[in-house]
Amino acid sequence: MTGELATAKGGALDAPRKPPTMAVEFTDEPALNIEVRGDYDRIERATAHPEVKAGLLSHLALLGAPGAGQAVCKSTVNFALGFVDSMEPGDPAEALLCAQMAAIHQATMAMARRLNHARTPQQQDAAERALNKLARTYAAQMEALKRYRSKGQQVVRVERVTVESGAQAVVGHVSHGGGGQ
Repeated sequence: MTGELATAKGGALDAPRKPPTMAVEFTDEPALNIEVRGDYDRIERATAHPEVKAGLLSHLALLGAPGAGQAVCKSTVNFALGFVDSMEPGDPAEALLCAQMAAIHQATMAMARRLNHARTPQQQDAAERALNKLARTYAAQMEALKRYRSKGQQVVRVERVTVESGAQAVVGHVSHGGGGQ
């Protein structure tokens, strides 16, 4: 998958959107040099501030950078950037939460890999505990994002209501007045 499909707008097909990617390398200083390519308008709109955008991109870049002087994992960096981009964050809070979700997902997969290759019961127990915590954290983040995007609105759906013959049903808000004793 090298790009996204063209989309229909006004009856015509737009040119395919080129997803954002990053080229990341450590310089001699040591500093991290980040070059963003492609369409990263979604992230730019969501972050709404140049410093937030720069911080978000550097945090995503560091996910693939094990340390100064070491090679940066291009696929790890671009997976995280692609995840944030594809989640289409609507504001800075969503953009930062999506970046955290990308990091937690990567750590979860690393622990799953470690668990699969554990050689001792101690290694297995440690990897299993970490994997469990990370998986629960990711699920909580998904729930938080869902709640945040719904702006706290709750929907109550009634699947089935049965009213027996001769009974009465009331639909709506019911309140009881304070009667006598």
